[in-house]
Amino acid sequence: MPLSSSHSASGQRRKRVLIIRFSALGDVAMTLPVIYSVASAYPEVEFYVATRPLFSRLFINPPANLMVIPIDIKDKYQGAKGVLGIAHRLNALHPDYVADLHDVIRSWLLTEYFHFTGAKVAMVDKDRSSRKYVLAGGEPQRNYIDRYFDVFRKLGFPAERNFTSIFDNNEAPGSPVEIKHPAVGIAPFARYATKTYPLELMNSVVLMLAKKGVNVYLFGGKAEADMLATWEKPGVVSLAGKFDLAGELAVINGLDLMVSMDSANQHLAALVDTPVLTIWGSTTPACGFLGYNQTSPADTVMFTLPCQPCSIAGNKECPKGHMNCLRSISPDAIFDAIVGRLEQGKRKKE
Repeated sequence: MPLSSSHSASGQRRKRVLIIRFSALGDVAMTLPVIYSVASAYPEVEFYVATRPLFSRLFINPPANLMVIPIDIKDKYQGAKGVLGIAHRLNALHPDYVADLHDVIRSWLLTEYFHFTGAKVAMVDKDRSSRKYVLAGGEPQRNYIDRYFDVFRKLGFPAERNFTSIFDNNEAPGSPVEIKHPAVGIAPFARYATKTYPLELMNSVVLMLAKKGVNVYLFGGKAEADMLATWEKPGVVSLAGKFDLAGELAVINGLDLMVSMDSANQHLAALVDTPVLTIWGSTTPACGFLGYNQTSPADTVMFTLPCQPCSIAGNKECPKGHMNCLRSISPDAIFDAIVGRLEQGKRKKE
């Protein structure tokens, strides 16, 4: 996309807001409802999002004044020289405002660069100093959705939560697979083992759902495809590694419920307004990553232990070695929560 100048009907150049968020998939997805809400509230302002090429595919049916700039930071823009290259490329926009929704060294350097060019800048407050209190059982951290809205408020663009779905004002694409109802998606994996419900127990949940006549659609990457294929049976279909991001979103859009760990899938489901049930282990909603519009206790399954949370974003291993935060959640508890959510959704439709 060329970074050319544009003007309002009065002939004046429109104000421009540059938004920076490079990773990860779930975190970028979490920013999208905020960005769409703000851009929709200020149609006279141009908004530009700098993110990785893969994540740029999340921005489906954006507001007319929102544009995405794919930046390949892995191959083309590495190290300090790469940051300077990104800065020079984005400087062609001459942004008036810069919203750093990432707060890592790369984005901080870019924010400082644009601060010196005269742009008004604001950075998401990760409140790192309070994390030790959260891990000690203290006050929960503020949800990141609210923190992202804070960034735009600091820049002079306060907005309400008006986002519903990326397919809201457009005809939703057809699913690449036939979806039979009741339809539940299950994404059993997370980046860290301490956020992943034991797979043998999750397979038990799948069996219970299939026995009840619930159609289950399994989500995962190519690396998990072979393993999830062994879970397939009548009423259970693995989609792992079969579709691109747009295809997966189209499938999720047609589900009655998505079951996810504390992973990207809870945030992908929020992008298409599909109800979510999130299973929590080493991390909890107190860490601030509960999905957009997940507000009810019925949206979560968690076995509360004094050692929870033990991490803000997840660990490779349980510090105590037992993983009781997840192993103490019975398959029956998850099954009951899923059936309860399906019944709740059915009553709403009636």
